Amino acid sequence: MSNPFVRIVEPLDPKQPLKKFFNLSKLEDVRYAHLPFSIRVLLEAAIRNCDEFLVKKADVENILNWKVVQHKNVEVPFKPARVILQDFTGVPAVVDFAAMRDAVKKLGGDPEKINPICPADLVIDHSIQVDFNRRSDSLQKNQDLEFERNKERFEFLKWGSQAFKNMRIIPPGSGIIHQVNLEYLARVVMDQGGYYYPDSVVGTDSHTTMIDGLGVLGWGVGGIEAEAVMLGQPISMVLPEVVGYKLLGNPHPLVTSTDIVLTITKHLRQVGVVGKFVEFFGPGVAQLSIADRATIANMCPEYGATAAYFPVDDISIGYLIQTGRDKEKVMCTKRYLEAVGMLRDFKNSSQDPDFTQVVELDLHTVVPCCSGPKRPQDKVAVSDMKKDFETCLGAKQGFKGFQIAPDRHTSIVKFNFEGCDFELAHGSVVIAAITSCTNTSNPSVMLGAGLLAKKAVEAGLTVKPYIKTSLSPGSGVVTYYLRESGVMSYLSQLGFDVVGYGCMTCIGNSGPLPESVVEAITQGDLVAVGVLSGNRNFEGRVHPNTRANYLASPPLVIAYAIAGTIRIDFEKEPLGTNASGRKIFLKDIWPTRNEIQAVEHQFVIPGMFKEVYQKIETVNQSWNALNAPSDKLYTWNPKSTYIKSPPFFDGLTLALQTPKTIEDAYVLLSFGDSVTTDHISPAGNIARNSPAARYLTSRGLTPREFNSYGSRRGNDAVMARGTFANIRLVNKFIDKQGPQTVHFPSGETLDVFDAAERYKQAGHPLIVLAGKEYGAGSSRDWAAKGPFLLGVKAVLAESYERIHRSNLVGMGVIPLQYLPGQDAGTLGLTGRERYTIIIPEQLKPQMNVQIKLDTGKTFHAIMRFDTDVELTYFHNGGILNYMIRKMAS
Repeated sequence: MSNPFVRIVEPLDPKQPLKKFFNLSKLEDVRYAHLPFSIRVLLEAAIRNCDEFLVKKADVENILNWKVVQHKNVEVPFKPARVILQDFTGVPAVVDFAAMRDAVKKLGGDPEKINPICPADLVIDHSIQVDFNRRSDSLQKNQDLEFERNKERFEFLKWGSQAFKNMRIIPPGSGIIHQVNLEYLARVVMDQGGYYYPDSVVGTDSHTTMIDGLGVLGWGVGGIEAEAVMLGQPISMVLPEVVGYKLLGNPHPLVTSTDIVLTITKHLRQVGVVGKFVEFFGPGVAQLSIADRATIANMCPEYGATAAYFPVDDISIGYLIQTGRDKEKVMCTKRYLEAVGMLRDFKNSSQDPDFTQVVELDLHTVVPCCSGPKRPQDKVAVSDMKKDFETCLGAKQGFKGFQIAPDRHTSIVKFNFEGCDFELAHGSVVIAAITSCTNTSNPSVMLGAGLLAKKAVEAGLTVKPYIKTSLSPGSGVVTYYLRESGVMSYLSQLGFDVVGYGCMTCIGNSGPLPESVVEAITQGDLVAVGVLSGNRNFEGRVHPNTRANYLASPPLVIAYAIAGTIRIDFEKEPLGTNASGRKIFLKDIWPTRNEIQAVEHQFVIPGMFKEVYQKIETVNQSWNALNAPSDKLYTWNPKSTYIKSPPFFDGLTLALQTPKTIEDAYVLLSFGDSVTTDHISPAGNIARNSPAARYLTSRGLTPREFNSYGSRRGNDAVMARGTFANIRLVNKFIDKQGPQTVHFPSGETLDVFDAAERYKQAGHPLIVLAGKEYGAGSSRDWAAKGPFLLGVKAVLAESYERIHRSNLVGMGVIPLQYLPGQDAGTLGLTGRERYTIIIPEQLKPQMNVQIKLDTGKTFHAIMRFDTDVELTYFHNGGILNYMIRKMAS
């Protein structure tokens, strides 16, 4: 059927009649001007894609009527302009596509129908590790090791880029996915198929929201959902509430964008924005650069929102020119946005749309701060860091506690490193990493770090040699302006050499600590510290030996590295003394905002961006030299320990199976609150005593060859064994941290995988019990695929992180939620019962289902299939099964 809104199509420029757009101003509907700008993007996509099949005229009306409909849990479709992936989530996506082609062929269909329709970019940035640091050749050595470890994965991805149309690969060594997206991939306005329309994106990384800072509506989705979008399916989403976040005033000269985002993160966690859009407005927005806005938007997952949107304004347009985009296209972008009422003037309050609610922040009230020691929302003012850490030492084990006995708070362990004697204590910094697109995309904080390093070196300050320092820029542009501005040599003198272009320490690829440091930490049972300019600091994520991890701005990372401890009050205590014995305080070396802006204005120029990005797809010679097969169907290598055909589609038929009641299920694990996807499916090192290690050893690998869980996401045998394998897992069945559980039929304590295997062999279904925010953190599809392979049929939790719930739905695992006011405690659940979950024949979104226990107790829970589309996926056994049946028939 033709589009019913074709009447509002017209050329943007009469001189180019073939370049058209849907002119929303011609809807002549007064509601449009009052819609939040983020909702206008959803509306345009619905109008442009309206076919009365996947997208209906009624959907358009619901979005136009957002002010009334927003509270009614109404489902709308959204077809984003493009998809972005990183390699940890991209490899399993390409594995799924390859396996789906095999499945479609077996069912008699055309395997080449499994092909991205929606354009997709895959940036390889998650594989490089900090194996080498504090040396001039660290970058080359780490990149060489990256290719040595991941050659097979990279060859597979190169095959995918050739076998599938519409999929572009950005090779290793190019930068971090979200910074590359910001500086290069983002269009702001698409020019495709003869139409102009707003750029929008979903990504298989939760921090895809960073691009919202440029005015491109984007958010993270599960890898499974992203695969469906790539195959042409719209996202089915509940029309969100939109919280207006009003920024006022000017930030203090000593405050960085990192301080602002950590303040906003804590504030919005308190407001409660899970499942909502946040849209920034107010005169304070005009005081923020695009890099500042991107920093704030990047940490959207940490404050729980779906998206954190900054509408496009003249500063956004200026950024496109600064980063080397084609000026004629940029002017066309501006003309389009003006025509459809999507260009914002933050100083003009008459443009302010309607919001669900409005909250405010005066930027002048923000103070320098960090977040930690275990969660990004736990903000601590820098002036309170020493006191806060010392309170955490003795506090009860939890997000703000380590439960160290008072008589051990002053413990000191002496050790020798490279022939010199040193001491470690609680609070000693052993990792200091300038890392993560959250901050490395922002010239002000990166140049601020460089200028602080320059002043520190000139003042005679040094960093202790055992501290693992590193600098992993988000793109080659950063290295370019650090070098050109003359600060790189000073960073290197303090140990902050460039170690690679990728996420590195922020995702747990921090590499090994010196053995003598690890022995000292272990001997004293010390709470050692990692300080990083990242966005995640969940326990066990950064490094197994850093129990406390703090997020901080790049200049503060260097400051704490120089101090060597988190137990310092910068206002009262010096960082150190120079050669003449003079005490040097942080205020003595902290650069002013004017100093930073002068250097930025001189050295961050369009030519840098053009030079770096015009050769981004061809500059990596190791990638160019890779040989990849050219077949359309992938030839699986049975000897491979990286790439394996997954069992998800084994035995799949065209006929649907009726969902059955889950009978007498055992509880595999029982959790409290804030269990993250890092707990469920860790990305970091594979412990030598783990089930995954035993499997890899049986395949002839040595521990040096294990690599990380993240790098092995193309092999289900490793990932199933790695599910719930985080060493900091807290399971209520066990009285200590660790990846173990109780196998109730035998009473034995076993590794989680081994217990699940025993249950599976005996034919027992499994469930998981959890508290609030189950599945918080990274958008990790293996956090749903892994439990599915272990035999988990359902999860019963108090609440879910949005992306993880979607991933569970995508794998056919039932997300159940306690009724309001109920939880395991109020219901008296121990987890040692057996659970029968009644699945009725007729299912409805968010219906209540009955759960019977073997004790005779009965209660109800909400079945969190939120839309009719999600129920369709469930009836098919998951979203990928649905797509295979659709393509095969």
